[in-house]
Amino acid sequence: MTMTTTLPPAGPHPADAPDTDGFADRARRYGRSLHPVGLAVALLFFCWSLTPSLLPRVWYLQGVATGISIATGYGIGCLAAWAVRKCGVSPRWSDRTKRIGRWTLLGFTVVLVPTFAILGAVSQQVVRDLVGVEKEHEANYLLVLLTSLGIAALLLWIARATRTATNRMAAFGRRYVPAPVARVASLVVVVAVGLMIVNGIVYQGLIGLANRSAAASDHGTADNVTRPEMPERSGSPASAEPWESLGREGRTFVAGGPTADQITAATGRPTLTPIRVYVGRESAESISDAADQVVAELVRTGAFDRAVLAVATGTGRGWVNASVAGALEYTANGDSAIASMQYSFLPSALSFIADRESPKEAGRALFEAVYREWESRPAESRPKLLAFGESLGSFGGQSAFAGAQDMLARTDGALWVGTPNFSPQWSGVTEGRDPGSPERLPVIDGGANVRFASSAQDLELEGPWGMPRIVYWQHASDPITWWSFDLLLNRPDWLREPLGPDVNPDMRWIPFVTFWQVTLDMVFSADVPDGHGHTFQADAANIWAAILAPDGWTAADTEKVRAAMAE
Repeated sequence: MTMTTTLPPAGPHPADAPDTDGFADRARRYGRSLHPVGLAVALLFFCWSLTPSLLPRVWYLQGVATGISIATGYGIGCLAAWAVRKCGVSPRWSDRTKRIGRWTLLGFTVVLVPTFAILGAVSQQVVRDLVGVEKEHEANYLLVLLTSLGIAALLLWIARATRTATNRMAAFGRRYVPAPVARVASLVVVVAVGLMIVNGIVYQGLIGLANRSAAASDHGTADNVTRPEMPERSGSPASAEPWESLGREGRTFVAGGPTADQITAATGRPTLTPIRVYVGRESAESISDAADQVVAELVRTGAFDRAVLAVATGTGRGWVNASVAGALEYTANGDSAIASMQYSFLPSALSFIADRESPKEAGRALFEAVYREWESRPAESRPKLLAFGESLGSFGGQSAFAGAQDMLARTDGALWVGTPNFSPQWSGVTEGRDPGSPERLPVIDGGANVRFASSAQDLELEGPWGMPRIVYWQHASDPITWWSFDLLLNRPDWLREPLGPDVNPDMRWIPFVTFWQVTLDMVFSADVPDGHGHTFQADAANIWAAILAPDGWTAADTEKVRAAMAE
C-alpha cells in the first residue's frame, strides 16, 4: 500500500505551460495536488471554527475565521505528513486504496460540512440570546462557506507562491553554494522580502493612510456638540485651549456631561458645575507639553480646590466614556474635576497595532504632571485624587503605576474598565489572585482594597473593603480583555474554569482556532448591549458610589443617578 506523504507540487502544472485544458480538468488536477492529510485536518479545523466563541459574529467575519482555520489546518496536516516522511515512514498505497481514501474523505466532508454549518448557526443564536442581540438568518451560513473557501484558497495560493519562489531561488543558489546553504539562504531572503513588503508597503502604507484620514476627521465636530460658555471647561472663551484645537473627541468631552441643575435634580443636593479640562493633540509639540498644559487648565479652573480630581486617560484619539465620566460627576455632587488629553489621531484598534508606546507615555505624563501639582498643595486641602480609563486608556492609565500597591499609595481610588490582556499591571494583579477565585472575577487579598466586577453586585464580598478602593470592571464576554497570542497554543484559565453567565457554555479552547475566533470577536465587541462585550455604561454609577462612598449616600441615590443618566 502507498500513501504519498511528500508535500504537493507548487501548482497543478508549470506556469509556462499552454492553458489548453478546460476549467473542469484544471480544477480536477488542482484538487489532486492537494495533500489528503492536509485536507483531512483542514476539515477538522473547519468544524472546530464553527464552535461557539465569546460574541455573535456577522457572517463575513465568521467566514474569515473559518477560512483562516481551514488554511491553518491544511498547513498543519501537510507539515505533519512531511515530518513523518522525514522520519523514514513512507508507505505506498495502491490506487484502489487511494480511491477509497478519497471517497471516504469526500463522504465525511459531505456529512460534516452541512452538519457543523447548522450547529454553528444554532450556537450563534444561543450567543445572541445571551447578550441580547437580534438573531441572524441561518441561511447566511451558506455565505460563510463560500467566503471561507475563498479565504482559504487565497492563503494557500500565497503559501504555494512563497514556496515556489523559495525553491527557484534555492535551485539558482545551488550553482554556487552547497544545497543546504542555498535552501536556508533562499528561505531567509524570501521571508525578509515578505516582511519588508508587509511592513514597509502594506503596514506602514495603511497605517499612514489611516493616520492622515483620522487627522482630517479629527477637525470635525460631532452632531449637537457646541462650544461651552462656562469657564469650568477647556475650549470656552475663558480657556487658554482653543476650541478648534481640542479634536473631535475632546470637543465632545468638554461640551458634555451633566450640568449643576441636572445633578441637583437627581441628588436633591446643592452642587457645583463640574470641571472638565482637555488638551488636544495639535495643541502641544509633545506629550509632556500637553500634560503641562492640562495642569495649567486645572489651575485656571480651580480644580485643585474641588473635592474630587480625576485623571482620565483616553483611548487612541482621546475618547473618554461619557457614562463613566458623568457618573463620577453625579456621585461627587458636581464638586469634581476631570482632566484628560489626546495623544493620537488613530482609534484604539489601530493604535493597538501601530503604537503601544504613546498610550503608556501619555498615561504616565498626565498622571505625573497632575500628581506633582497635587502633592505641592497642603495635605489638608487636597482633593481626592482618582484615576480611570477604559480599554487602551486603561492600559495607558495603569502605566503610571508599578502595580496595585503603587496605585493605593498615590491615589484615593481608581476605576479601570475593559482592560486589555496585554496590560502588565492587570496581569500582575490577576495572576496574584486568591486561590480558588476565577480569572474572570479574581479575588485579591479577600477584597481588602482591590476588587473585580462584571456587574455592580460582584463588588459585594464578605470581607471589609478598606480605603482607597480600586475596581477592575470587566465582562466575561469581552474579547478585548481575553485576547492574547497565548490563545494560539495555550488554554487560558478563564476557559478552564466555569464560564461567565453571558458566554455560551459550550465554548471550548481549540488550538489556533480560538485565537482567530476571539480576534474577530473584537471587531464588533462594542456593538452589543450594555453589560456585555466591551460596552460599559449603567453600572458606572454603582461602581463610583462604591469607590467614593460619599457621606450619606444611599442605594436610592445611586438609582436616581442611573435614572438621570438613562434619560
